[in-house]
Amino acid sequence: MTTYCKAGLALAVLLAVSSNLLAQQDMGKGLDSIKVVAPGATLRQVSSQFTFTEGPAVNKKGDIYFTDQPNDKIWRYDTDGKLSLYMDKTGRSNGLYFDKKGNLISCADEKDELWSISPDKKITVLLANFQGQRMNGPNDLWIDPKGGIYFTDPYYQRDYWERKKPDIDGQKVYYLPKGKQEAVLVDGDLKQPNGIVGTPDGKFLYVADIRDSKTYKYQINADGTLSNRQLFIPQGSDGMTLDSQGNLYISGRGVTIYSPAGVKLGNIPIPSRWVGNVCFGGKDRKLLFITASESVYTLPMQVKGVE
Repeated sequence: MTTYCKAGLALAVLLAVSSNLLAQQDMGKGLDSIKVVAPGATLRQVSSQFTFTEGPAVNKKGDIYFTDQPNDKIWRYDTDGKLSLYMDKTGRSNGLYFDKKGNLISCADEKDELWSISPDKKITVLLANFQGQRMNGPNDLWIDPKGGIYFTDPYYQRDYWERKKPDIDGQKVYYLPKGKQEAVLVDGDLKQPNGIVGTPDGKFLYVADIRDSKTYKYQINADGTLSNRQLFIPQGSDGMTLDSQGNLYISGRGVTIYSPAGVKLGNIPIPSRWVGNVCFGGKDRKLLFITASESVYTLPMQVKGVE
């Protein structure tokens, strides 16, 4: 009986290992079929010590900063592959983005504000409300070439809030012009906007309406307003980024990549329950960094990021 149990256990272990190797091989084959992924590249799990990771942003050096929002922390993954805690007590930061001066701009939804965190970690509140009303919960953002901030403001009930309903009717997209203290409503006709990113020339903006499973493309006008809204793809997203070829990367069930024409190039499967966001980093900007629930992953790419 003992011999049989040991043999059975050994067989189970062998089958599990074989199954895992086959899964990795299948993933590898799948990744090789996506033209923007580096040949032979494999997905690497950097760490799984978090609760829910979000908001990756890259600085000028290529270091990546991201949030673990339930634990109210910002982490850094540097170009040498070192992971370290950057900041504790972050105002429940979610989406992040670096401005041209190296300040880390944050969607801090503990009090539903936009923050600027300087390199020496001095905090400046850029936006505290909209026309005197508390925001729903700034979620994701993108900074245009002029220094203006586009951000989404969906409502996700937080357990650290005392309120149980939003002050503002509807879930919308706003623009905060550089140097201003009052935001401008740029699209109020969405169910639940979430991921957002713009082209580096400042001409177009992508916004995901995650509840409606749609992603829109807008033309950005000279005054920062939006026009010519068009359905780009019938898929929503939690977070988004662009590469140097204009391909759009959207998160959720893995990372799905679309060409500038909206043609699906492929899906990068991620072994976590949900992918919150994605960005490019590294010294050459060719490392795809993926925040996925309890984990963060990296994947070498053939293309560069533009953020």
